Amino acid sequence: MSDGSTTPYLSIILPAYNEERRLPPTLVRVAEFLRRQPYRAEVLVVENGSTDRTAAVVEEFCAQQVRADDPFEVRLLHSAKGKGNAVKHGVSAARGEYLLISDTDLSVPIEETPRFLPPILDGKDYGVAIASREVRGAVRHGEPIYRHLMGRVFNTLVRLLAVPNIHDTQCGFKCFSRAAAAVIFPRQRIDGWGFDVELLYIAQQHGIPIVEVPVNWYYQADSRVRPLHDTVTMVAELLKIRRYGRAGYYDHAAPSTSDEATAPR
Repeated sequence: MSDGSTTPYLSIILPAYNEERRLPPTLVRVAEFLRRQPYRAEVLVVENGSTDRTAAVVEEFCAQQVRADDPFEVRLLHSAKGKGNAVKHGVSAARGEYLLISDTDLSVPIEETPRFLPPILDGKDYGVAIASREVRGAVRHGEPIYRHLMGRVFNTLVRLLAVPNIHDTQCGFKCFSRAAAAVIFPRQRIDGWGFDVELLYIAQQHGIPIVEVPVNWYYQADSRVRPLHDTVTMVAELLKIRRYGRAGYYDHAAPSTSDEATAPR
């Protein structure tokens, strides 16, 4: 593991809830990818309320498979429950110039990472680059038609109520420049599935350019997403984001404690 004396170029943030089975091969694949890159990096695994051996498998990986000469370090963090909480905590601890959030199942392969970073992502100075399964050039692999249709219905609501002109807000592979993250994440209030929409809503509210990058996306049958339940939850959170935005809550950083007492109803 690195001694931390060199600032990493890239931080990879992996929120992990009960991921003892999927994490070991994921960490091996991420490590193999990073060993081929010309920059230093860090991997932040953010365990958020797991009841299995998620934390233990990360510690075992660090002890057994991270070499002293590796151009990266792996750190285990802990956060409160909720994917939004895990991501925000990971971002707050990250030291990289670019911060990449990825799902643990690697439904978007980690090998897609260079397309989210300069110089391959060129032209306009984008603060946020998000994986998209909908823009030209994207390919979905093995997704059931009902999942695709549910996603399109939800995205239609997202574009109507919160984030216009974005075709896919929910793909769990997003990259933020450090400057963009410093504006967006302190304003984040949602700790559940709707946090993706909230982050992009805040970015648009503050004029931060967003680009959708077409990716290969592989459906995972054991995804943590519960289509009906989580869609209902996300719609409720979408309406909350709209209320927060109208009330001016995203003009300033969120309070450090729970906002339940002051949140608009």
